[in-house]
Amino acid sequence: MKKYPKALTIAGSDSGGGAGIQADLKTFSALGCYGMSAITAVTAQNTLGVSAVHPVPPAVVETQINDVLSDIGADAIKIGMLHSAPTVLAVANALEPYPNIPMVLDPVLASSSGRTLIDEEGKIALVEKLAPQITLLTPNLPEAEILLSRNVEEQKDMEGAVGALLERLPCQAILLKGGHLEGQQLMDIFMERGKAPLRFYAKKTDTPNKHGTGCTLSSAVAAYLAKGFSLEDSVKHGHAYLQEAIEAGKDYVTGKGHGPVNHFFGPEKLGEKA
Repeated sequence: MKKYPKALTIAGSDSGGGAGIQADLKTFSALGCYGMSAITAVTAQNTLGVSAVHPVPPAVVETQINDVLSDIGADAIKIGMLHSAPTVLAVANALEPYPNIPMVLDPVLASSSGRTLIDEEGKIALVEKLAPQITLLTPNLPEAEILLSRNVEEQKDMEGAVGALLERLPCQAILLKGGHLEGQQLMDIFMERGKAPLRFYAKKTDTPNKHGTGCTLSSAVAAYLAKGFSLEDSVKHGHAYLQEAIEAGKDYVTGKGHGPVNHFFGPEKLGEKA
């Protein structure tokens, strides 16, 4: 029997289409995966920022996940905005019966415009209840600072931050994204528990179109995991995909603020799982 590589995203929606569930499903499709979703919150936003957030009841979030996994199943799962402790606990409860599915958590703690997207109790639940189930955590530097309660202001601070995150959070691996730092050469650090860190470099692209890059990267890694790649190779390919998507969309104008990347610069056909 033929089977598609299947990826599930558990996240909030973005009415502007550049981030959240919409970016995740675009990324899954562009990389040849069958995408599914469980929506945790409905947001009102555009390229200028987030103006409203309406959470989906946790029981409905849990039911969405249960219905997808009990019937269609998933080869990988990406988790994004969870908004509150009850939602985090609902997601953790729904995923507990599936320890063999690789899971990528993008800890969406605040929007790029500075709006808080999860409460304090939610952050605690994320660390204590959900992180033990997670294969890969993908924080940016502001998110790492929140999780560690300390500043990470230079590239030389990032390796220590990755190690500290692995000590604090019981996940398998961390991908710390350095895109918020100044300079023309960007660096991300990937570290699996018990292994040496790996660095990924990219030249900074001069463009306002970087809305949803965190969502896109984490969902790209999940897509490659769904297709059967190792975690390290999934991170490598996901990182490369994001850089190409940024480059391909740098000159387009979408809205008056921070536009999206070009997810479909070179789409793959929906095919069989390896």
